[in-house]
Amino acid sequence: MGALKEIRVIDLTRVLAGPFTTMTLGDLGAEVIKVEPFGGDEARGFGPFKEGVSGYFENVNRGKQSIAIDLKHPTGRDLLLQLIEKSDVLVENFRPGVMKKLGLDYESLQARFPGLIYAACSGFGQTGPYARRGAYDMIIQGMGGIVSITGEPDRPPVRVGVSIGDIAAALYSCIGILTALFTRTQTGKGQMVDIGMLDCQVALLENAIARYDMTGSVPEPLGARHPSITPFQAVETRDGWIMIAAGNNVLWQRLCEVMGREELAGDERFLDNNLRTENHAELHAVLSEVFKASTSEEWLRRLDAAEIPCGPIQDVRQVVEDPQVQARDMIVKLLHPIAGSLRVAGSPLKLSDTPPEITRRAPALGEHTDQVLNSLLEASPDDLAGWRASGVIQ
Repeated sequence: MGALKEIRVIDLTRVLAGPFTTMTLGDLGAEVIKVEPFGGDEARGFGPFKEGVSGYFENVNRGKQSIAIDLKHPTGRDLLLQLIEKSDVLVENFRPGVMKKLGLDYESLQARFPGLIYAACSGFGQTGPYARRGAYDMIIQGMGGIVSITGEPDRPPVRVGVSIGDIAAALYSCIGILTALFTRTQTGKGQMVDIGMLDCQVALLENAIARYDMTGSVPEPLGARHPSITPFQAVETRDGWIMIAAGNNVLWQRLCEVMGREELAGDERFLDNNLRTENHAELHAVLSEVFKASTSEEWLRRLDAAEIPCGPIQDVRQVVEDPQVQARDMIVKLLHPIAGSLRVAGSPLKLSDTPPEITRRAPALGEHTDQVLNSLLEASPDDLAGWRASGVIQ
């Protein structure tokens, strides 16, 4: 019963960017009908597995209904059109041109369903010289510049540890869809939401573009420090690493006091943020020497007491067990009939009146085919049996 409880979404997506989009809409209350081919979303075959159940698939398809339809069959295509007629949003992440071959592209559907929000998420969007090229997250991370500024200096390229190309596209897709739904309340008309993964990755470059534009220098990997704010970085302690963020002069002075190096606050090399950034190598040498004298736990206690932003560098196990993460319901348990109890990330959208709800696992392939076609299209048992025998549904 969330904010989108009256919105129905037809989900033609697979793998990650599209499913993450529709999962987010589902968390907010939308009814999401995932239309899959007979072989299913290929992500069902991605690990890790528990009792044969894909953790990858489960984590981005919770709360949806799955129906299996052959869209290349004329009757299957007609069934989909009938479902679209009763829906508000269609989301697809095929390469541009695929939906047109099926007669299901935006231009084909616009006249028949003027109120439909049609969201297409692809590697490069619907226009431009790369539009018809396929792309995965790794390709977009490389082309979008983020790999070029990630990792340690003079080391081989490394990708960001999560599929940031897909996830960024998913979140921008949600923004576009929600904006289009709001606009429809004013105009009564739907529209197309055209999302390119490369576009989204460029949008995330923020200060890297500013640095290039204003200085002419091409940003490079800097390891675990900020390019424009210092000290804003990882520091090594006696028994590990922690993060510190002294982002202004007041915090810098407090940090000098906590370190027992008050004289550094008046050091001409470190008088303001720009100087500290210009002389980051010298400052890093000082920080390294000081912080290695005590443990991570001791430094975090001292820094926190002085109200200097800081934190441990946690692994995934520590994140899952973190009391703040648990207090915010960011780890949710779902019960799967085969795999048993599964833990998934909760929703970070905390709404006072219409909060997201995460209570249902991801569906089995075609689990809701009969239910959806019966409830929305009034299909009879004979209809269902006939379509199944003809290879239209599964």
